[in-house]
Amino acid sequence: MERLENFKLQVGVLLLAQIIALIVLYIAEFTQIAIALAIFLTFNIALIIWIMYRYQNDKANRDIDISRILGTDAKDALLFGEVGIITYDEQHTATWINDFMELRHIDICGKKVTSWIAEINELFQGDVDTIIGKDGDYIYEITRKENGQVLYVRDVTKLYNMKDAYEREQIVIGLLHLDNYMEIQQYEDEAKMGLINTNLRQPLIHWATSYGMFIRRLRSDRYLVVMNEEIFAAVVKDRFVILNQIRQAADDIDVSITLSMAFARGTNDYAQMDMMVNDLLELAQSRGGDQVAVKRFGENVKYYGGNSEAQEKRSKVRVRVMAQAIKEAITDADRVFIVGHKIMDFDCMGSALCVDRICRAYGKQGFIVSRSGGIEKQLSNALDAYDDKLAGRHEFIDDHEASRMLRENDLVIAVDHNSPSQCGAPLTLDRAEKIMVIDHHRRSETFMENPLLVYIESSASSVSELVTELLPYQTNKVDISLEEATLMYLGILVDTNRFKTRTGSRTFETAAQLKKLNVDPIEAENMLKESFEDFYIKTNILKYAKVYKGNMIISAVDDVNVISRTLMSQSADAMLNIKGIEAGFVIAKTSDDSVAISARSKGIINVQSLMERMQGGGHFTAAALQREHMSVHELREELVKTIDEYLKEEEDQHEGNIDK
Repeated sequence: MERLENFKLQVGVLLLAQIIALIVLYIAEFTQIAIALAIFLTFNIALIIWIMYRYQNDKANRDIDISRILGTDAKDALLFGEVGIITYDEQHTATWINDFMELRHIDICGKKVTSWIAEINELFQGDVDTIIGKDGDYIYEITRKENGQVLYVRDVTKLYNMKDAYEREQIVIGLLHLDNYMEIQQYEDEAKMGLINTNLRQPLIHWATSYGMFIRRLRSDRYLVVMNEEIFAAVVKDRFVILNQIRQAADDIDVSITLSMAFARGTNDYAQMDMMVNDLLELAQSRGGDQVAVKRFGENVKYYGGNSEAQEKRSKVRVRVMAQAIKEAITDADRVFIVGHKIMDFDCMGSALCVDRICRAYGKQGFIVSRSGGIEKQLSNALDAYDDKLAGRHEFIDDHEASRMLRENDLVIAVDHNSPSQCGAPLTLDRAEKIMVIDHHRRSETFMENPLLVYIESSASSVSELVTELLPYQTNKVDISLEEATLMYLGILVDTNRFKTRTGSRTFETAAQLKKLNVDPIEAENMLKESFEDFYIKTNILKYAKVYKGNMIISAVDDVNVISRTLMSQSADAMLNIKGIEAGFVIAKTSDDSVAISARSKGIINVQSLMERMQGGGHFTAAALQREHMSVHELREELVKTIDEYLKEEEDQHEGNIDK
C-alpha cells in the first residue's frame, strides 16, 4: 500500500538518523547518552515490528473473513467468472483487491480507486450505480455496493466486442432514385439517353460498389442497395458525396436529374424495413428530391443534402391523373370539409375556394373551415371587400361546428399544409375518417396519418397553382368567379414574392389561365398595399438588422411589440434586395408568449435545412419556425449556432468533394 510504503520510508529515515547519532555519541565517548539512545532505538524497532505484525495479521484476517463470507470456492469461482473485488476506505483509497485483480496486474492498493479508471468517480458522486470503463485492451463493468465500501468488477470485454461486431454487421437497406429520369426518357433520343446513362447511372453504380454495397437495378431509375452498418457509417462520414456528383454531372450534360436516397436501419424485421425505406423515399421526393432520408427504427428521420431548389417535374399526364383521382374521392363522399393552416393566407384561402367550387361542380356540399385558426390581416381585408360576392357561393364555418357536423363518409381536404400540428381546424382533422392532402410544401416528418389521397408537388409555387391546373381536366364545368380567381392569383403573387422566387414555366401558365378569368393585376396589387402603420413596423424591424458572415442579415426585434408573421416575412424578403445578401432572418414576438423566425433566401443558402434543424420547416428559399416561452435573444443565439454548424458542414462537404 502506498501509505504503508511512505510510513516505512519515514521510519527508515528516522532509524538511520538515530543509528548515526548513536555512533557519533559512542565515538565522542558520551557513553551514558549512547546507552540511553540505544535503549530507545531498541524500543522503536520492537514497536515497528509489532505494528508490522499487526498489519499483516489484520490483512490475513480480512482475507479469511472475505473467504468465509463468499465460501471456500470463492477464489476459483471469481477467477473463473473473471470478477474482481475492491474494498476501499472513506477517502476512496483501495484497501484490498482479490486474486483476479492481482492476476490482471491492477496494483491499486493504497491508491485512489479513481486513479485506475477515472469514470469510477461517478459512482461516488451518487449519479449512477454502475459504470463501464476501459483499461488497456480490457473493458470492465464496475458496480458499487449500496451501503458498503466495496466495488465489484466484471470483465465484459468479450460481450462488448460481440455487441460491437453485431451492431457493425446489422443490415441497412436503401433505395436510390434518379429524380425526373423517367420523364426525360419519354422525350430524349437514344444518343442523349446513352449520355445520361454513362454520366449518371454508371457513376452511381461505381459509387455503391466502391463501398462494398450489394446493388441491383429495380427499374430504369431505381436501385436497391444492401449494406451493413459499418459501410453505412463510412457513407455518412463522406456525407453522401454522390448527391453532389450526380447533380454536377447532370448540369454538365444539361438535364434536370437529381438523386434521392432512402435508408432504413435498426431492425431485423425485413417487412418493416421494406415499408420504412419506401416511405422514406417518398418523403425525400416529396421534399423536392436531391437529398437523403435516413431512419433508424424507433427514431426520428434525419435528412442530408437538399441543397438545390426542387425542379419542376410534374407532367400534364400526372396532373390529369390526379384530377381524376381527386374527382373520384369527392364524388364518393357525402360532403366535403376544406381545412387550411393556422393564420390562413391568400394561397391557403384561394386554393380552398377553388377546391370548394370543384366540389360544387359535382353536386357536393362543401364547407370551408376558416372561422377558427386565424386569418392574416390583408386577407381579412380582402374577404371583407368580397363578402357579398363570396357569401352566396361558399359556406364558412368554424372548427367546433365542423367537428360536430362531420360524419363517417365525409371527406376532409387539407390545403397548403401536411402536418396536423399546422392545421387550423384540429378538431375536424382528428375526427376525419377520410383525408386528402393538397400541398406544395416539402413533406414533413409529422405527416397526416393514413390519407386517402396525397397530391404534394414541392416544385409548385403555390397550392393555388396546383388547383388551377386541375380545372381543365374536370369533366364538369367549374365556375370560378372574378373574386375567387383574384384571391387565387394573389396566393401565387405572394408566395412567389411577385414572381421573383420559386417560379417555373407552369407558374406563368397558371397566371395566364387566371388572367383569362378577368383577374385585374392592378386591383390585386392594391390589396397587397400596406398601411402606414405596417410600413412603420417594417422599417422598425430593419432598424435591428445586423449583417452576419458577410452575406446574411439577422434582425432580432428585441422590444415588447408583437409583430405579425406576414410583416416578418415581408421584411425578410426586403432584406434580399440588399446587394451581396443571400439570406435574411427576422426574429420577433408573435404573441405575448411566442417568438418566431421568418427566413428567406435567394437560393444559395438552404433556409429550410436551417429551420428544420431548429424544429421548423418550409421551402428551400422560404422557411419559418415558432417557439413558446422563449426570448428573442435566446432564439437568436440558437439561430447563430445553427448557422455556424450548417456552414461548417457545407465547408467540410466541399473539402470532401475536392478530395474525391
